[in-house]
Amino acid sequence: METGRDVRLSSDRQALKAQFLAAHGLADAARAPLAGDASTRAYERLRPAGGVSLIFMDQPPSLETAPCPPDATPAERIALGYNASARLAAGRVDAFVACAAFLRERGLSAPQVHAADPAAGLAILEDLGDDLYARLIQSGTDEAPLYDRAIDAMVQLHREPPPSQLSAQGSNWPLLSYDDLALKTASDLFVEWTPRLRALRFDADAVAAWDAVWAPIRARLDAGAEVFCHRDYHAENLIWLPGRPGPAAVGMLDFQDALRAHRAWDLTMLLQDARRDVSAEREAVCLDRYLAAEAGLARDVFLADYAAAAALNACRIIGLFARLTVRDAKPRYASFIPRMWGYLSRNLAAPGMEDVSAWFDRHVPQGARA
Repeated sequence: METGRDVRLSSDRQALKAQFLAAHGLADAARAPLAGDASTRAYERLRPAGGVSLIFMDQPPSLETAPCPPDATPAERIALGYNASARLAAGRVDAFVACAAFLRERGLSAPQVHAADPAAGLAILEDLGDDLYARLIQSGTDEAPLYDRAIDAMVQLHREPPPSQLSAQGSNWPLLSYDDLALKTASDLFVEWTPRLRALRFDADAVAAWDAVWAPIRARLDAGAEVFCHRDYHAENLIWLPGRPGPAAVGMLDFQDALRAHRAWDLTMLLQDARRDVSAEREAVCLDRYLAAEAGLARDVFLADYAAAAALNACRIIGLFARLTVRDAKPRYASFIPRMWGYLSRNLAAPGMEDVSAWFDRHVPQGARA
């Protein structure tokens, strides 16, 4: 039930949004809400009279715990909460503004930011349209050219090491590393939340063994954190823009949580998509395309890192979706979990994953892997 304070805060937020739109000549624009995601952000499509449509981003700063200060110790990050431990941006609009500019400067298609008030958590963005990869593929569009361009965009993004700080339109944002603690926070979602959704129990010894088998993998991924990582690079965050050339045909959304990370990370998000099935054949074709463009990479080493990153990411998503289902009462996320178990099984069969696979054999019966 909404309390009087909730109503007042909601009313105040609506007034703030109306003032922001008026200040940018959009007081009379028609407003239509867009479908949300698992975050605390909300979006509307603005249709000004006689003008092109725009996107209105609303991210109330008070709804998130603090992001990670660049100089915070692991203990300080843990004390600050999940966002700081995982090095998530806490929905910060200044992160979105700075990351969007970085992507656009490299010839990639992030939305242009027309106006922003990071302190208020508001921004007006270019509207890239509704042709999400997921929607087009579901309606019968050939997925091959879409995935080819998505790989090409990633290759372009990985061509140069990113700076430690991104700046644009008065917004500065540190580009931190997907480090050991952030990776541990990610993988530990599995042992914390999966038992609350399935008939599982992980005692102290099992949790200690979990940490031990992932520690060398985290160390490899931490050491290889050298490229700009979108972090949520999948078919529901990519928009097909066929009128734009080459990699710019890929419109990118939801990149504000970007970090410096291992170059395999975004590939795992794209090719082991939690929300749609990506075949092993499509995955192999895309990995070959990436490796052909990155001729300096040792294929076997990279593929071993890819399988390890994909396995860790699958565990993260299984735990995250269990949390969304149990804690946040969003049961639709439970329907995605069996797909992630399928990907995880694929990853655990890869060379180098024997210790992690053995942990699952000891602690997670086959009947619980769904």
